[in-house]
Amino acid sequence: MNIFRLAGDMTHLLSVLVLLLKIHTIKSCAGISLKTQELYALVFATRYLDIFSHYYSLYNTVMKLIFLGSSFSIVWYMRRHKVVRRSYDKDQDTFRHHFLVLPCLVLALLINERFSFREVMWTFSIYLEAVAILPQLVLLQRTRNVDNLTGQYVFLLGAYRGLYIINWIYRYFTEPTYSTHWITWISGLLQTLLYADFFYYYINSVKNNVKLQLPA
Repeated sequence: MNIFRLAGDMTHLLSVLVLLLKIHTIKSCAGISLKTQELYALVFATRYLDIFSHYYSLYNTVMKLIFLGSSFSIVWYMRRHKVVRRSYDKDQDTFRHHFLVLPCLVLALLINERFSFREVMWTFSIYLEAVAILPQLVLLQRTRNVDNLTGQYVFLLGAYRGLYIINWIYRYFTEPTYSTHWITWISGLLQTLLYADFFYYYINSVKNNVKLQLPA
């Protein structure tokens, strides 16, 4: 654990809290992609298969439970809550996210660090997380006008991954026994690059104190 890893975790947690704040207080999921939320639920479900079989630390277990519980609760709210689900824009959120799942699974079966069920599922979750934001970015591109909470949520998600990359670099140069997990590094870099365009417009909107608008 170092300051960059902790900052990344807290930024990730804050992104979830921002989204839950929007859903609970405004009773709206406008501008949020259900497809992306379903992908994240799958990411955490396949990554944390060891939650009840391997204990690492209280911090690790609590964070796993938070991300598992929050991801599935968000999906439930968007699909089942009688008020929240009315604000979901199904006509705009049309990205065929199932086309992301199978290639990531095949890639995990072919390229992994050790061929075992848990390791393949962990690798699958890494690949899938790298592209899970795509339906959300496409939805924002279509709707163009982005409300403050949605913009903050997406920005924090991207910032979390950026901080994790800094954490990996820091560990590489400061921990002699740190082993490079190139699958995680490449997937994390790809994931961060997907946010580049959004970061540009988000930072400009904050700097100029104007509403965030994305180009068509």
